[in-house]
Amino acid sequence: MSDQPKEKRSEFLTARQLAEVLQVSESTIHRLRRAGRIPAISLTGRLIRFNLRDVKHALRPHTEQAHREDEVPGEPDPQIAFGDLFDGFDGG
Repeated sequence: MSDQPKEKRSEFLTARQLAEVLQVSESTIHRLRRAGRIPAISLTGRLIRFNLRDVKHALRPHTEQAHREDEVPGEPDPQIAFGDLFDGFDGG
């Protein structure tokens, strides 16, 4: 065995895998990505991956993000609200 420390690997997920982890639909994942609410890595036009740690950080409650250094007063709140998931949803 090597004495060198193991590299930390980031876990990149497909939209389907992320939807399963977050227990939402795949279309919700894409809607959140297009709205800029969750970060994504676009490898090609159709090949998109999500870093689980970064997505969880983006979805963390606002109270935990309040101490962020990059927070600018007057800018929109990056926190996602439950109602945001259903914006534009026709329930009829």
